[in-house]
Amino acid sequence: MEHATVSGGHSLKNYLIGFVLAVILTAIPFVLVAMGALPRVTMFFVIAIAAVVQVFVHLRYFLNLSLKETPRENILALAFACVLVFLMVGGTIWIMFNLEYRHDM
Repeated sequence: MEHATVSGGHSLKNYLIGFVLAVILTAIPFVLVAMGALPRVTMFFVIAIAAVVQVFVHLRYFLNLSLKETPRENILALAFACVLVFLMVGGTIWIMFNLEYRHDM
C-alpha cells in the first residue's frame, strides 16, 4: 500500500503527525490553565516551551523545513525572522514589566 502524497511529494502521514502534535501541544497549555494545576510561573514556562515546540512542529511538518534538505538561504531567512520575533517579543515583555514597575512606584 502506497502512502498518499500531497503536492510537492510530501506525504499525508507527515501532515497528520504534525496535526496531532499541534493539537496535543495546544491542549496541554489549555488544560493547565483551565485546571490551574501548576503555580503561575511554572505554568508560564510550560506554556512557553509548548509554544516553542509547536513552532518547530509547524516548521517541520507543515512547512517541510529541515536542516539537511532546505537551501541555506531559507535557513538564514528563517534565522533572521526568529531574531526579529525574539526582539519584538522580548522588547514588548521588557516594556510591560517596566511599566508595571513604574506604576507601582
